[in-house]
Amino acid sequence: MQPLRIWAIATNSFREVIRDRILYFVGVFALILVVAARLLPEIAALTEDKILLDVGIGTITLIGVLLAAFAGTGTIAREIERRTVAIALTKPMSRAEFILGKYLGLWAAIGLAIAGMGLLYLALMSLLGITYPLGALLIALIYLLIELGLVVAIAIVFSIFTGSTLAGVLALGIYLMGQLSRDWVELGKLSKNATIEAITQGLYLVLPDLARLNLRNEAVYGILPAPPDLLADAAYGLIYAGTLLAIATLIFSRRQF
Repeated sequence: MQPLRIWAIATNSFREVIRDRILYFVGVFALILVVAARLLPEIAALTEDKILLDVGIGTITLIGVLLAAFAGTGTIAREIERRTVAIALTKPMSRAEFILGKYLGLWAAIGLAIAGMGLLYLALMSLLGITYPLGALLIALIYLLIELGLVVAIAIVFSIFTGSTLAGVLALGIYLMGQLSRDWVELGKLSKNATIEAITQGLYLVLPDLARLNLRNEAVYGILPAPPDLLADAAYGLIYAGTLLAIATLIFSRRQF
């Protein structure tokens, strides 16, 4: 692979996503947070600070997941639907470089949106005089970005062989199932049925264990796993995303345009 070619594709993909008004979602987030800050004192006396912290980071997560799922599918699906991918691939680049460049550009654009929402979130908490664990929340946002990178990789895999809307829905489905992957195992154990238990265990092994990257609830209380666990969880997310990109490249290399 040639880093300069990957960089060129990533830069172009980044600009393309930004032109799709992805940063408007930062404004939507700011509006939601301001409205929540105005309404919560009236409906949740004494607990509004904690709820506002939860609402803020929860909204960042929701917007981030929607961006990763649907922008992730659109970035390649549009190229395939418009047949512009055939023109791109006539240039001196491999399909692996094309996939990786698209992925990195999109991930960087989503990272910019997360950074913008995170800054607004922390600024508003400071403005309102709400005490918050800065370090824990920043780490939780970094792990959210790793989680969204995994969702982007899932979206890219689906976008190669189906339309952008269906691919986005499928990516969201995998995200939700990944958040509940540990619950599938517990459900299998509760069933006391060997077949169901084997199926749920298989789902756990195949689906991404996104709970490992979800530090939002703990971060609000300033509680985080031990550093070795944090490193292991980050490595898990990055390796899983890398595996998905390898699968996407393999599928993409077999397609004719």
